[in-house]
Amino acid sequence: MRTFSRLDGFRVFALAMPLLIVAASSCSPKRNSVAEPIAKEYGVDSFGQIDAIRYTFNLQFPGVNLSRSWIWEPKTGQVSYDGKDKDGNPVKVTYSHSQASTQSDMVKNAIDPAFVNDQYWLIYPFHAYWDTGANVQDKGMQPLPLGGGSAQLLSVKYPSDIGYTPGDTWDLYIGNDKRVEQFIYRRGGPKKPSVVIATWAGYKKAGPLLVATDHRGTADGHPLTLTFTDVAVKVNGSNDWTNAQ
Repeated sequence: MRTFSRLDGFRVFALAMPLLIVAASSCSPKRNSVAEPIAKEYGVDSFGQIDAIRYTFNLQFPGVNLSRSWIWEPKTGQVSYDGKDKDGNPVKVTYSHSQASTQSDMVKNAIDPAFVNDQYWLIYPFHAYWDTGANVQDKGMQPLPLGGGSAQLLSVKYPSDIGYTPGDTWDLYIGNDKRVEQFIYRRGGPKKPSVVIATWAGYKKAGPLLVATDHRGTADGHPLTLTFTDVAVKVNGSNDWTNAQ
């Protein structure tokens, strides 16, 4: 059976963990201004209206075929996971993200890192704006890594001394509409895959948030398909889910 360790290559910068709660509030005025126009296109100004986000992360990669579902409440930090354990047995668990270190080994070592990874893929344009420890640079118009054409390159590099994979770089290729068209993820550590190149497509609106639901490309030269399904949000004061469409 497949284990969570097979997915180490898709875990991302752990420093984002405490920033998730801070970024959802108005307590941190310091942001990466270079990334602000992109974050605004994805709805960052309305993130405070979101009580809960629901989504399923689906990954197909040589040797890996998985789906895992989440409900995340940004204001409280509560996370609900619906997926499988390392032996392929169904698992459902709800925990506090800020207290993950006090949870079972499965939660703190497998489920919570998977949550960080999947949530980064879902709303990364927000993190480019929120994660003030990162070095964000506008490198102007550059050729797209997949296919022809060019786009504005926004490069986000994380520090080399902290996180799951220190030194990670996310290169976002931005179109004239301020939406990410493609990206290159370069791992800062030795684990594989070390380079992921993928499209950002299948755009849908979930309430006030814009989400890319379809990513296709390669990971160290091997074919990669990563999609989000069942994306929905609950906004302030509502008990109803608003599905992405």
